[in-house]
Amino acid sequence: MQEEMLSSPPLPVTILTGFLGAGKTTLINYLLAHHGDQPLAILENEFGAVNIDGGLLNRGDNVSVVELSNGCVCCSVRGEFTEALTELLDRRLRGELNFERLIVETTGLADPAPIIQTFFVDDRLRGELMLDAVITLVDAEHILKQLDEHRVAASQIGFADRILLTKADRVGTQEKERVLQRIGQINNKADVFEIIQGVCPASLWLDIRAFELSDDVSVREGFHIVSASPAQPVRFQPFRAQEEAGQSWNDDIRAHVFEAGYLDLKRIGAFMEQTIERYGNDMLRYKGVLAIDDQPQRLIVQGVHKVVGFDYGSAWGAEEAVVSRLVIIGRQLPAEALQQAFMQTQAGSPSAS
Repeated sequence: MQEEMLSSPPLPVTILTGFLGAGKTTLINYLLAHHGDQPLAILENEFGAVNIDGGLLNRGDNVSVVELSNGCVCCSVRGEFTEALTELLDRRLRGELNFERLIVETTGLADPAPIIQTFFVDDRLRGELMLDAVITLVDAEHILKQLDEHRVAASQIGFADRILLTKADRVGTQEKERVLQRIGQINNKADVFEIIQGVCPASLWLDIRAFELSDDVSVREGFHIVSASPAQPVRFQPFRAQEEAGQSWNDDIRAHVFEAGYLDLKRIGAFMEQTIERYGNDMLRYKGVLAIDDQPQRLIVQGVHKVVGFDYGSAWGAEEAVVSRLVIIGRQLPAEALQQAFMQTQAGSPSAS
């Protein structure tokens, strides 16, 4: 049993975040009511957030575990997050708990950054768990006020790989457009899905594989509408945000897109190293698909703060437009200076003085 678990692939982990009242509980309840045979563990801060039906399995100093009626488990963290995860893995290894997926539900006032970094800095967690995606729920009815008053709301959106827009049925068309506009300025890479009453197929927020080094670095140009009836297809609504004259808000987290042609490998390497060293603490998420001079394959870069990975991806097609694109979602970054420095990494460009 233990040897089988040790040799199995890493367990996928989904981080579910969003401000207070955004609908995380409703989404989890829908998943528990409709998910298949795969057992999962939900790690959260307090009991009661999910409709728990079962008896207390174990109460320790750090983690309390409750068995749900469908074979899943709900866990409450009290203390160090890394220790909580390690304890869950130990119990699974001993056969005391059975789960094949982990969902981490953050508190509504939490910045997800420390939780995300945990999965990259601890050796055991990095080997046994695989961070799949950060899913952020956004309350369309209250998010504009939340962004004005709570800095963490923008951080939750900035880290998102996928955004689930809730309570959009409670606002008018113009209000929803303002919400989408503001979300897009903070994070223009995450797909946005509008959901009602937590009705959202698991396929839309689980197994996203957002932290794999893939070739996709597209910028969002619309949002998706999920029907309240699971039988209805998801519709795509084109949307291109345009800033309103005299807008009163100024979020300090913004998405920046840098584009160029073929790059010099040494120059782009130095640019990334210097940028991460200087601004990494303010770079929430960043991803690039880069064309390197004399290299047929794409160079993929992806990172969170100062944790970054590089690898070569697929080759550029013979008829394909070759564009190096780097998307950085960060807090108060010097966008113009970074743009100029990025352009100087192009092959054949004059060296920076």
